Amino acid sequence: MSNEAPAPPEPEVWPPLSILDRRVLGVLIEKQKTSKSPDAYPMSINAITTGCNQKSNRDPVLDLDEDDVETTLTQLQGGGWVSKITGGRVERWRHLLYENWRVGKVELSILAELLLRGPQSEGDLRGRVGRMDDIADLDLLKTLLKPLADRGLVVYLTPPDRRGCVLTHGFHPPEELEAARATFGNAAGGPSPTSRGASVGADQLAAVQERLGQAFEDIARLRSEVAALREQLAELRLNR
Repeated sequence: MSNEAPAPPEPEVWPPLSILDRRVLGVLIEKQKTSKSPDAYPMSINAITTGCNQKSNRDPVLDLDEDDVETTLTQLQGGGWVSKITGGRVERWRHLLYENWRVGKVELSILAELLLRGPQSEGDLRGRVGRMDDIADLDLLKTLLKPLADRGLVVYLTPPDRRGCVLTHGFHPPEELEAARATFGNAAGGPSPTSRGASVGADQLAAVQERLGQAFEDIARLRSEVAALREQLAELRLNR
């Protein structure tokens, strides 16, 4: 009989989500958890668009229109992430993330903040999650994060045992995740250079957020340009 400890389970593989997918899902979770009106959730496309574009609690700030949001919702519906509710004056949408991710309510709040803001320190994350669900202290947050990290739902960009460690969600496309890891000096998954000290500087966090923000803005702009080209092509076909 072997005395070797069993190997830790491999993280689950989650499909990457675009910045628009992540923003829409984050807004749906946020509204479900923070709204005091029963009419606010499930959400209309207009309300989701407003939530996606708000300037507070968002990084990067986006400028989407309802067509962008409707297209994103349709794609998410095809993947089983959201469902549409019909029968009222307007169509409404709800997320299906408890079922998809198999998480509890506090864990879903953690993931929502990471979807809405991207990479951040554990301390910042705990404070921001508090508007949806209270987390008493950092020790409790770490306890909640460990199974999420084991399953690949969250990813540490700096060693988790370091003071001020930084993490993000597990839904970045590979190139985004590598860019974030490179910025934080953790591309190989090993310890950061000793010259960085025990904490992650605010300038590092700002740098990665700026780079990711620019990439997200480029993606949103390209999507809008493609949509405009499709409309022009449709008009040309009608006018033949």
